Amino acid sequence: MGAVRIAIFAVAAIVAIVLAFLVRGMVAPKKPPAPVAVAAAPAKPMANVLVASRDLPVGARLSATDMSWQPWPIEALNPQFVTDGAAPAAPAQGAAQVAQKAAQTTDAMMSQGPMAAFDGSIVKEAMLKGEPVVARKVVRGGQSGYMAVVLAPGMRAMSVPINAETAAGGFILPGDRVDVLQSRQAPDGRAFITETLMRNLRVLAIDQKTDPEKDARTIVGAVAVLEVPASDMEVLSRGKAQGEMQLALRSYADLGGSASRGVARRGTNQGLRVFRGGAASEVLVK
Repeated sequence: MGAVRIAIFAVAAIVAIVLAFLVRGMVAPKKPPAPVAVAAAPAKPMANVLVASRDLPVGARLSATDMSWQPWPIEALNPQFVTDGAAPAAPAQGAAQVAQKAAQTTDAMMSQGPMAAFDGSIVKEAMLKGEPVVARKVVRGGQSGYMAVVLAPGMRAMSVPINAETAAGGFILPGDRVDVLQSRQAPDGRAFITETLMRNLRVLAIDQKTDPEKDARTIVGAVAVLEVPASDMEVLSRGKAQGEMQLALRSYADLGGSASRGVARRGTNQGLRVFRGGAASEVLVK
């Protein structure tokens, strides 16, 4: 074999080896770059804030199941928020004062615990699930505006004079349902007329008590505040002018339905409602 041919074979072998290395370098996966160590950000100090556990519409009565605790960044705390009073670890500069004010608000409002203080309150402004529960959005018994929030739409609060004899011996409590009856002397003076003026009215309060005291079974008061449909206010107003009225306590098994007028029962007499000039009045028809 000639020297030229040997040289050609040697060059070809060298080229083949170089190509093999080049192809291997292109096909082989590249090694990932070495990870760069990143310092973990320090955890933000948190506090537990009292929030709504469900959507709360206006007029809803709060209970412990309607509220829960949710972690909240200290730096985003509002002094109106209610916290559990736990001291956060290493608060950020400036946020400590806000957390302290929130704790002071909580302590000033609640001596029996936050949930116990709000339990039974009425929602005055609607709250969404996860929204902090604050004092200005609820109203408790005895506070200004309580009765206006408790009233259902289209209803009015009217007072009726009562005593132990006309209020089922004092066993009628706020939240019960009653019928309103009246007995009075007939126009001819020979008999008495008894009729049911209204049925299934809700008792809002007895005197100024909107909730009975703990373990209380009776409340003897002088005035009962009843929830009356706006269209039936004149029925109770006329009844108070005509004479003494009585409240009949309804059974819990007989609370269905809405408030309504009673059916007049006057022997052979029948009530008739007459409209004159836009004003309504009731007359007796024999």
